[in-house]
Amino acid sequence: MGFLFLLRAESPKLRALIMIDFTQLDKVIHEKGRLSIMTLLATRSPWSFQELKAELGHSDGNLITHLRTLTKEGYVRETKTIAQDSARPCTNYELTGAGNSAFQAYVRVLESIVHQTMPQ
Repeated sequence: MGFLFLLRAESPKLRALIMIDFTQLDKVIHEKGRLSIMTLLATRSPWSFQELKAELGHSDGNLITHLRTLTKEGYVRETKTIAQDSARPCTNYELTGAGNSAFQAYVRVLESIVHQTMPQ
C-alpha cells in the first residue's frame, strides 16, 4: 500500500497543496542498487557482469542479487557467451523491451515529482 505526500507550496501564487503519489514509483527499480543498474543498461547494451561490477563498485553477491531480481521481473535479459580472447564464460546483461518501458515510466514519474515541487 502506498501513500500520498502533501507538499505546501512556498510561492504566494501556489498556496494550494500539491499532491505527489509515490505509489507510482516502481518498487523494483526504486532501490538504489537496481536503479543504478537500470540506468547503466539504459545508456548502452550489453554490459558484462564484470563491467557492471567495476562501474558500480558492488560486490559479486550484491550485484547478482539485484540482477536476479531485475531478470525475474522481466526487466533485464541475461546472455552467457564464451569470451574469444580467453575462452572464459562471460555473462552479459541488457534491458528487455519491458525493462526499457518500465525505466522510462519511472523517469517520467520522477520528472513529474520534480516539476510539481519546483517554484513557478
